[in-house]
Amino acid sequence: MTSLDAILATKYPAKAHARRVADGLKALGHSGGAIYLEAQKTRLIEDNDEPVPFRQRRPFFYLSGCLLPDSALAYDIDADQLTLFIPPISPDDVIWSGLPLSPAEALERYDVDKVLETTEVNATLKAIAESKGNKSTAFAIAEQVSDGTEFRSFSEANFKVLKGVIENARVVKDSYEVALLRKANDISAKGHIAAIKASKTATNEREIEGAFIATCIANGAREQSYHPIVACGKNGATLHYGKNDEDLIDPATQRKKDNVLIDAGGEYRTYCADITRVFPLNGKFLPETRQIYDIVLQMQLECIDMLKEGVQWEDVHAYAHRVAIKGLLKLGILRGSEDELFDKRVSVAFFPHGLGHYLGMDTHDTGGNPNYADTDTMFRYLRVRGRLPAGSVITVEPGIYFCPFIIEPFLKNPDLRKYIDVDTLERYWAVGGVRIEDNIHITKDGHDNLTTAPKTVEEVEALAA
Repeated sequence: MTSLDAILATKYPAKAHARRVADGLKALGHSGGAIYLEAQKTRLIEDNDEPVPFRQRRPFFYLSGCLLPDSALAYDIDADQLTLFIPPISPDDVIWSGLPLSPAEALERYDVDKVLETTEVNATLKAIAESKGNKSTAFAIAEQVSDGTEFRSFSEANFKVLKGVIENARVVKDSYEVALLRKANDISAKGHIAAIKASKTATNEREIEGAFIATCIANGAREQSYHPIVACGKNGATLHYGKNDEDLIDPATQRKKDNVLIDAGGEYRTYCADITRVFPLNGKFLPETRQIYDIVLQMQLECIDMLKEGVQWEDVHAYAHRVAIKGLLKLGILRGSEDELFDKRVSVAFFPHGLGHYLGMDTHDTGGNPNYADTDTMFRYLRVRGRLPAGSVITVEPGIYFCPFIIEPFLKNPDLRKYIDVDTLERYWAVGGVRIEDNIHITKDGHDNLTTAPKTVEEVEALAA
């Protein structure tokens, strides 16, 4: 058993997470009381008797580690007691789905102090409140509490603060969470390798997507962190391209298009990988694509080198633009001085999005404090603001794109057009876009790259050859 498997063979640290959330409440001036959370409900598809695909509520999972639908939990903060409530056995359900987890089995599996049936939720909440003389607060999340759940015995039911406290607590991952993210990355790396290999015989983007998803499922990641992006040629210029149904043969030349951008990650026990790679369809990058790939890889590697506890994320993002500007100047796509191009935000025409985002149970994980009202176009779409804490996991995903919709407004602006060489630019439209993305664990003195998918030109071309 590897060290990673050994960590994941233990219980998900739900109790430690409950204590962390309680500490967050206390930091806001809320002392004692109870935390109450519910799992996602089983719901049927409209006009159909099939259930909606299940996705566990992240706040509930964070304090329970439980993937069962229709469950609940209560954490008595003062007594430090975590109770999980699971649905009682339904004879009708057993006929179709077999026996569910028993309370005794659930107690063995999950990091909780007690397991009861959901029919005992109200009695348990009442007992917690009465033990404190009915002078404590119940903390829950608005619109995530079932009708009939009663907080009358508490002096107050607070539905405003708990969600934000949990989201802030989730930013810093413990070793178990990092192991889950590493596992998701390991599986996803296999998927990316399979996708590149599948491209040798594929005729359509969807075949590459299918190879990635099948490999994830075969290796234990049945769910995807998000719908994969498989964009060939100019489709790579669309940041969140999602059709994945275009033929790989260029109808004008009757040969395979140059390259594919694949942004895909498997989800392992609710924790996400988010990886982007670009590879050639003909075994070797065309010169223009290779030139852009080299710039983006340099952007990524140099930005990753900057990462450690306390680094200002805005500074890393700005540095990525500096590297992009130098590279595009060298190619002749941009002209002028580096500082002037930076100050005029000309590089935003080619790198319009933020450098990355927090990663965890959500692909765009909580706690980033973005400011989408920022008037500065270089920073408007940053999903993370401020200094990175040790224990956070963040994506580093610079890109350079040749998207007419984004670039043409710059070309129509007399003050900005002079910085872009239109004749040189013409040679690069076919590149579409290049983005390279890894998942980075921030440590006190540096960082740990959780992503193992190949990304050097030599590795990628060897797989695609």
